[in-house]
Amino acid sequence: MKLLFPIIQRPFVWKNTKVRDLFDSMYLGYPIGCLLFWESGATEGGRSIGDEKKQKAPRLLIVDGQQRLTALYAVIRGIAVVRENYKSEKIEIAFNPLTEKFEVADAAIRNDKSYIPNISQLWAEGLGLFDIARSYIKNLESVRELTPDEIKKIENSISKLYGLMSYPFTALEIAINVNEEQVSEVFVRINSAGKKLEQADFILTLMSVFWDEGRADLERFCREAMIPTSGNPSPYNHFIRPLPSQLLRVSIGVAFKRARLQNVYSILRGKDLETEEFSPAKREEQFAILKGAQERVLNLQYWHDFFKITKQAGYRSGDWISSEANLMFAYTLYLIGRTEYGVDEFRLREAQLKWFFMSSLTARFSGSSESKMEFDFARFREVTSGDEFIKVLERICDDVLTNDFWEIGLPNQLATSSARNPALFAYNAALNLLDAKVLFSKHKISELADPSVHSNRADIERHHLFPKEYLRSIGITEVRDTNQTANFAFVEWGDNGAIGKDAPSVYLPTYLKRFSGQDLQKMYHWHALPDNWENLDYQDFLIKRRDLISNVIKEAYFLLKTSPTPSSGNGEVSVDSIIAGGETSNLEFKSSLRVNLHTGHKDARMEMSVIKTIAGFLNGKGGTLLVGVNDDGEPLGIETDDFENEDKMLLHLTNLTRDKISPQHMMYIHPHFIEMDGKRILSVECNSARSPAYVKDGSTERFFIRTGASTSELSLSQAQEFIRQRFL
Repeated sequence: MKLLFPIIQRPFVWKNTKVRDLFDSMYLGYPIGCLLFWESGATEGGRSIGDEKKQKAPRLLIVDGQQRLTALYAVIRGIAVVRENYKSEKIEIAFNPLTEKFEVADAAIRNDKSYIPNISQLWAEGLGLFDIARSYIKNLESVRELTPDEIKKIENSISKLYGLMSYPFTALEIAINVNEEQVSEVFVRINSAGKKLEQADFILTLMSVFWDEGRADLERFCREAMIPTSGNPSPYNHFIRPLPSQLLRVSIGVAFKRARLQNVYSILRGKDLETEEFSPAKREEQFAILKGAQERVLNLQYWHDFFKITKQAGYRSGDWISSEANLMFAYTLYLIGRTEYGVDEFRLREAQLKWFFMSSLTARFSGSSESKMEFDFARFREVTSGDEFIKVLERICDDVLTNDFWEIGLPNQLATSSARNPALFAYNAALNLLDAKVLFSKHKISELADPSVHSNRADIERHHLFPKEYLRSIGITEVRDTNQTANFAFVEWGDNGAIGKDAPSVYLPTYLKRFSGQDLQKMYHWHALPDNWENLDYQDFLIKRRDLISNVIKEAYFLLKTSPTPSSGNGEVSVDSIIAGGETSNLEFKSSLRVNLHTGHKDARMEMSVIKTIAGFLNGKGGTLLVGVNDDGEPLGIETDDFENEDKMLLHLTNLTRDKISPQHMMYIHPHFIEMDGKRILSVECNSARSPAYVKDGSTERFFIRTGASTSELSLSQAQEFIRQRFL
């Protein structure tokens, strides 16, 4: 009878001492537990573990007893096992025939002639049992004399050890008509200390029967992802050390757009869901689909292109990833968009940036992740084009990140002391996106959070703004209070140590001396510090800072967001709601970005008019500029500006703003497109800036503010007074 070793508990996790104890128990005749087999239903086309050639697939799969049988197989055959780090290792168990004692072989044991250093030699081809006994006796007699009784003892012990090949096992067999969930339940009930079997385990087992090369490719990819390389192509990265089961889920998602693996398992066994019958032809058909998907999943170019998205979204390494399930689902969607719908890489990346940031921030796949993934997949099963795919991605993001989320949900999510808070990691990513500097430092967070740099202490550390010792001195001692997310900020490790136990009102003045007024404004904005925070009541400080952190995260998200923000179920913004009050102090219309409608040609004066309005909003209380709407509020659309596509128009506006105002002010500007009466309009939402926004006009810098529904320029003296009152 031929058995298949499934990969249910791969790799081999037993310690060598446990293998030693297994042989000791069997030698003494003790029971070693019951084995559990499951009838596979396979009749052809598989391969059993340990066989190099294709042959008839084994009838029984080993469900419980994998580690025991692997240990026996590895020692008796003298072959290596694969450890959890994917390194191969031969298990060497030594035996003393005189004391009948087993040991794990080490240097001392190997030099001790009273031991057979590796019992694998007893079952090696070409060696006779009595030859081994005579060789052992001869070696031992070279260091000591043996009595006739000792020689007899040695011969009997070696013979008894060799006889373990006839050890009687107790086994139970589960019929073919029992499904995988029932098998899993049986396994758990008879082996409470064992690992609960997952649906992925059963599918990986099927792969070892019908497509062992595919399973081997998964394991090889995962093994190589653990090892840094120098110059050679490799799946190694700073975000995840994937497991075969994780990559299998990605392959199944790409192949079948399914997250619930139970149905997929039946399909891969060759089950016709209508007739309930199994057929080899159906099985081969479904495995062909899976093979094509896995080829894409393991494509190194796709793999590393995807991780460019996570970095571009502000996430530096796996330390800031709260859910590997979320990471792998995002990879699944990326592959579907790129390889099935052929979405342009630039456009796909823009949509994936928002998706990854949203799903990471909201912990979308925590809890019942499979159900939530299945819900999302259901939306994509009806998609037939790249445009539809992108729209579904963006619609889900907009449905989740509502005003209520930003104003209520996110601040509440930040009210925690958990060090693995997804909102905290999103804030870290936001600081990267905003090109923020470390608190009290001239170094950027992106520089000091480099995952490839390792030293005795991290370059940046999480610092208690209200130190724990100070909080204890005022009666706040519970960890859930002192370690609130809103009480932490990134500082250099040297500053963290120097601050010590002092109250913020004591240590802060020293650090404020390092910076000018404008730098302080930026620092307070990035690190979400309320005005006069050092003198606030601690609980009031936490409440205010949570709101400010939420604003920073929102600001960073809108840097990624270039798509419409629908305000109604149909994805369109009501024209009436926009033009009802006409232009105001926080709303202005522009017919075009660069084309003079009177001449029909590009005109730098049109661009300057747009830039003046943006600067006015930045210097004031913020506002929205609608490009493609005339002074009467009539939507004209963006076609008159004659850009190749919307991405080119956004890029032009971005470059224009960077050149005419400054790169650092881009964090306050959020351009995206909206629909108005069937016309595409460019909406430029501007936040109130934390530093003055000057407009460069040739060699001159000009300063603008909003006065009512228009933009006005201030003289030098007026600008100085305005800046003194507004920014300093």
